[in-house]
Amino acid sequence: MHASRLPAKRFFSVIARFLVLSWLLVANSAAFAQAPASKPRNFTRTAHLMGSHFSFTAVSADDSLAWRAIRAGIRETQRIDRLFSYWDSTSQITQINRQAGIKPVVVDQEVYDLIQRTLKLSALSDGAFDITFAGGEKIYKFDRKEHASLPAPEVVKASVARIDYRNVLLDPATHSVMLQDKGMRLNLAGILQGYGVRKAQALMRQMGIQGGLINGSGDVSCWGRQGDGSLWRIAIGDPAYPQSVSSWLTVTDVAVVTAGNYEQYFTVQGKYYGHIIDPHTGYPATGLRSVTIICPDVELADGLDEVVFVKGPEEGLAFINKLKGVDCALITNDGRTLTSRGMAVNYYSTQQPQTAAAPKP
Repeated sequence: MHASRLPAKRFFSVIARFLVLSWLLVANSAAFAQAPASKPRNFTRTAHLMGSHFSFTAVSADDSLAWRAIRAGIRETQRIDRLFSYWDSTSQITQINRQAGIKPVVVDQEVYDLIQRTLKLSALSDGAFDITFAGGEKIYKFDRKEHASLPAPEVVKASVARIDYRNVLLDPATHSVMLQDKGMRLNLAGILQGYGVRKAQALMRQMGIQGGLINGSGDVSCWGRQGDGSLWRIAIGDPAYPQSVSSWLTVTDVAVVTAGNYEQYFTVQGKYYGHIIDPHTGYPATGLRSVTIICPDVELADGLDEVVFVKGPEEGLAFINKLKGVDCALITNDGRTLTSRGMAVNYYSTQQPQTAAAPKP
């Protein structure tokens, strides 16, 4: 049996088509090789997370990678919210609170580590930051209205009787956490958004995103550069005009956390009282309308803004000036702007910020 053969005309037609196809493939390959690579661009998506407005920006020449990384960052923030939620009946924080004064609760390493870090910040700040604040009684209504008076002193004192970070007992051998007294409560809301931003950023960078910015309702962390090569420009709001900007910074590879005490407040005889409570006294912290912290770690910055609010303008500024690699800009109740020694911001107004003097030895 002989193998069949193509007629000569058909054979040369096949060869010709093969050569044309080969030439097209080579030409297309050469054109593809010579085509300029796609330029990096900013890809942004917003989401409602942790009860707040978040935005995620990824810089990449690969749009598929950028969107995958953003979705991963959102999922990571959701995971952290569930794990640490004060309101979720299944969270480990809720379990700790239920067993207050009864027995320790074994928790995940991640939960244990974050609680441990918050207690270190509490010790560093002499209790100005305290995650047991949830055990305090709610005796104020921050309704932006004029009130006849503050609560009676004995009511204020009793409201913070169960707030004391020193009564959070950690056991490193079992990774357990126990609240020493009944009625105590943990709530990590004062640092959780910063922690969520930090974890989401780490995941996005691990996926290959070389530049990006995450904003968790004022807790901002950025890295790399924007798609056009410029640094990140972060605005600081003006408490006197909540929808406006008082100043801005041009930065990268840093966290900028701004907290305001001017949306939840009340007044008594014209005096302003914001929603941040001093855990030592039970009274609202006074003296400041806005605190901006700049440092490499967004989680730390998220905790430090509350510390400064509680300590007040002078003591808070002196506290920040003692910390390495941390700066701040403060806006006082009377409209003054105070900055730490290393702080450099751009102002829209002609007001010159006041820089704190070096602390006395």
